[in-house]
Amino acid sequence: MSELPQGFHRVRMELAREKDFPEGSREFGYTFVLPLKEGGKIDPDMWHKHRDMCRVVKFRPDEKDEVGHLLRRPGGSWAFRYDVNGTDDDEPGYRFGDENFVVGEYISVKEDDDMHTFRIISVEPA
Repeated sequence: MSELPQGFHRVRMELAREKDFPEGSREFGYTFVLPLKEGGKIDPDMWHKHRDMCRVVKFRPDEKDEVGHLLRRPGGSWAFRYDVNGTDDDEPGYRFGDENFVVGEYISVKEDDDMHTFRIISVEPA
């Protein structure tokens, strides 16, 4: 990947506490690159100009990492898509446009039919 423009960040989030993982899990999560404004909100204008650079990696134990893109859906919501040219469903982020991507915040992602909450572990300039 070429050098990223100023304002792009690398974010890592890991599964927060839930029924099957009362302590959360470092083995379930996402790392992704996206443009953030001051305060940690997604910068939609920078995303639009450089959307091919907005990548995501979904990691799970005993599974091959899935690599995809951050995309903006009709109506302005955000999602992760791994099958860019195919028919697989997106994984929508719950209110990503309203969230502050800062360490310690919690972000929800719908995977299949279930909503899971993840804690942001790191946010670093990319």
